[in-house]
Formats: sequence, C-alpha cells, structure tokens
Amino acid sequence: MAQWLCIQNCGACCHLDPSDRPDLADYLTPAQLEQYLAMVGENGWCQHYDHEARICTIYADRPSFCRVRPDTFATLYDVTIEEFDAFAIDCCEQQITGVYGPSSPELERYEAATQDDD
Repeated sequence: MAQWLCIQNCGACCHLDPSDRPDLADYLTPAQLEQYLAMVGENGWCQHYDHEARICTIYADRPSFCRVRPDTFATLYDVTIEEFDAFAIDCCEQQITGVYGPSSPELERYEAATQDDD
C-alpha cells in the first residue's frame, strides 16, 4: 500500500486561495478559519511561503490545519487511520494538479514518490 509523504520543492499545499476551498467553514473552527484567511497573501499563496526557496517559513510552528497527519485528518475530515494514506495522497494529487497542472514536474515527482510498490 502506498504511503503518504511530502516532497520537497513542491509547496502546492501553501496555495490557500479560499475560492478553491468553498467548504472551509465545514471543517475549520471559526478561530481556525480566521487564522487561515489571515494567512492568505498575494495571489492566494500563504504569506509564510517562501517562493524562491519553496519552503514554509513557519514550518515548525505552522497551524494544526497545515499538518498532514492522521490525527489532524481524523479531526478535520473524519478520516480513519486506515484511510489516511490514500486520502492524503489523493488530496495532494488534487492540490498539485490544481496549482501546477496535470503534466507538472511536481505531480510527476509526487506520483513517483508515492507509487505503490506492490
């Protein structure tokens, strides 16, 4: 079974454009939603995303809704630990495709990194 992982030099998840996520209020608390919206910067990108280095500048202190972990996904999306990897991989593939396109090097690298070896 494929396991979720984050690939370096991607940053697709840092594209926070609220128009891409009309259901934010369905899974974020009012305080989280306020924080999320406050993080949205130029062109829908998180203001803490360094485009040149392609890294999160607050990674160690990022909000819980930015953390791709089984406990976070259980809380936000009611995803079980057994469903986590497949759900998170699908989320990343959709986000990478939406941000960079279906033929992007980011998506190719992600799919190669998460390929199921079975």
